[in-house]
Amino acid sequence: MIGIEWYLGVSAVLFIIGVIGVLTRGNAIIIFMCVELMLSAVNITLVAFSSFMGDVHGMILVFFVLCVAAAEACVGLAIIIAIFRNNITADINKINLLRW
Repeated sequence: MIGIEWYLGVSAVLFIIGVIGVLTRGNAIIIFMCVELMLSAVNITLVAFSSFMGDVHGMILVFFVLCVAAAEACVGLAIIIAIFRNNITADINKINLLRW
């Protein structure tokens, strides 16, 4: 049987990959995918602790996190598409919407 340490290790590695992707990449879609990767890592941790403790509260919380992630995907992709249509780029370093 696989111990909880393995699940937490995989979750930590996925979360670190997501953080590194958010901090180093310039493409809005890649940053968006890295944020989704971080949410998935948190879900793995919640499911691991929930199954380890023997209750379903963590799994119910995972359901709500997935619902928020789906809503974030819809709104985030709509914003990225709107910015791409106006600027013809998805590079966040070239977008200056909040500058004078």
